[in-house]
Amino acid sequence: MHLADVTWTDARDVEADFALLPVGSTEQHGPHAPLGLDSMTAEAIAEAGADRYADEGTEVLVGPTVPVGVAAEHRNFEGTLWVSEDTFRAYVGETIESLASHGIDRVVVVNGHGGNVDALEELCGRMSREGDVYTAQYTWFNSTDFENIGHAGPAETSMIRHLAPELIHEDRTEAAAEGGADGWGEWVSGTNLAYDSDSFTDSGAVGDPREGDAELGADLLDAAADALVELLEAVADRQR
Repeated sequence: MHLADVTWTDARDVEADFALLPVGSTEQHGPHAPLGLDSMTAEAIAEAGADRYADEGTEVLVGPTVPVGVAAEHRNFEGTLWVSEDTFRAYVGETIESLASHGIDRVVVVNGHGGNVDALEELCGRMSREGDVYTAQYTWFNSTDFENIGHAGPAETSMIRHLAPELIHEDRTEAAAEGGADGWGEWVSGTNLAYDSDSFTDSGAVGDPREGDAELGADLLDAAADALVELLEAVADRQR
């Protein structure tokens, strides 16, 4: 059940102990893919995971997607929006507290953006130790065996080819690849010297978006939803 689509009486009457909160980003994904890619994928995976978990007999609420995250590393590409880690943690944390006030005692944050991970790890750990709700963060690309996630590369581009193919500018993928990077950052002695992505990728892409297709996107969504269900089962069984 998507919380934004129902009435307050529907929300009152549903028997759910679990909620999923999708979080993403509004940031550059090369010249070929939409700024909202991370939010779109997080929401799609949350909805698919909730549907599969509900098929096992447990209703799950899906909260509205948080669309702006920790993305200052992309600030030099137009259209990118970002907030500080403190603001992000406060907003996500207070949203989780809102869910907890209605009797939800388990929340999994379904994340689609790498820049959010550290802030979410700290937040979820602190809230689980100190609050009335157990929460964990799930970042979909850390759950898959696909080795070339990149940024606006074959994996992310294929996800949108599956979810919303009209949003991919296929005629720009060659420029994205030619101006892109093979890997993230500039690493020396285990240290990334590149704080901003425009210092190592001219197009904003990392990886070749010409690789992969809608079928790969469907497979990634399927694998990510299955992994999310596995996590939900573990969180449900966990003693606080």
